[in-house]
This record gives sequence, C-alpha cells and structure tokens, in this order.
Amino acid sequence: MSGYPRPVNALVFPGVYAPQDDTELLAEALSEEPLERGAPVLDVGTGCGALALVAARRGAEVTAVDVSRRAVWTARLNAWLARLPVRIRRGNLFGPVRGRSFDVILANPPYVPAPEARRRPRGRSRAWDAGQDGRLVLDRICRDAPALLRPGGVLLIVHSALSGPDRTLELLRSAGLKAAVTRRRWIAFGPVLRARKGWLRERGLLSAADEKEELVVIRAERAL
Repeated sequence: MSGYPRPVNALVFPGVYAPQDDTELLAEALSEEPLERGAPVLDVGTGCGALALVAARRGAEVTAVDVSRRAVWTARLNAWLARLPVRIRRGNLFGPVRGRSFDVILANPPYVPAPEARRRPRGRSRAWDAGQDGRLVLDRICRDAPALLRPGGVLLIVHSALSGPDRTLELLRSAGLKAAVTRRRWIAFGPVLRARKGWLRERGLLSAADEKEELVVIRAERAL
C-alpha cells in the first residue's frame, strides 16, 4: 500500500484510512461501469469518502457506510467541501442499508492477514487488519452483498492476492453471481506488510524473494 495521486481532493483526518493504490484500482474499475444519473451506489467501508465522491461526481445517488466515527465525520466533511450530495451513515457493513438495493456496490475492506487474530482490530488498524487469513470482512461481504444487488447490478471488490481471490470468486459464484478478476496490479510493500514479512513468510504467503504485493479487483454481476 503506497501513495498515489488521489482520485479526488479529499481531506484525511488522523486515524482514517487514506486513499492508496487499492483505492485507485477500484476507482479505475468503477470508471468502466455505465452509471445512469441517479443510479443507486453503495460505498461500504468508505474511509474518507474518496470513492463515494468519484461516484457522486458521475451523478449517482451515493450512500457511504463506515464503522469508524472519524471516517464518517471525514467523509461528511469531504462531501460538504465538494458540494456533492452523498448520504453517509455509520454502521457495520450493510446494517445501515437493510431493505435497499443498488446498481453498484464498492468495497475496499480490511484484507491484510494479521498475526494477532485473537484480538479485534482497534483504531487505525481496523482499516487493514483482517484475521490470520485476511478474510474476516471479505467473507461477510461475499455472503451479504449479493442480496443487495439489483438485477444487472455489479459488486466491485479490491483486495490483496494474499487474501485468497479464488475464495472470493468461489463464494460469489455460489451466490449466483458471474464473477471474475478484472484488474491486477503489483505494488511495493507498504509499512504494514514490511513489518509482517517474516510472519507472512513463515506462513507460506510470501517467498523469500517477494518484495511486492499483488492487488486484484473482482467484479461480480447479478443476472438480469
């Protein structure tokens, strides 16, 4: 996870996940989706709201959700500064949007394998720590998101290849979605992975020669 030119000018308060390569990759994937004006879009785990603003600039009707109070305040401020009508709610994943459906769901969840899996992530680490297999939140998204898609709706998820893209594809396909990896990008290790290289190598997730992480975007579509 390294820095890159942000897809929108967004303020990032301390303790809130800043847009990085994974955000950029998901924004690129979103740019290829046809969005009619007023199309309902959900950005789950919005962080500072960068992706929500990208969708809102295209005229979508955007709802953004995050479990972090600081993230919600940051996203609301960024939407206000951009003068974009984004509905921002605090809550755990899809809880705040029960009963609604969407044309597009965006998800950049925590996905970094964490050695201290018995302890729940706290503070900033909630934005990246995701249990020993990196799937603490991914599996819940794969389970619950399909029911929130309208016919023809699309789920776009970005995560690390360390977190089992094949498992993501399997779960989404078993839910009746047409799913495939549509984007890949290798990036230099950020500070979190650099600090965990030894542990990841012990677990067989990295080789001794690996110095880069592969990110993937998975696109899953509900049949019409």
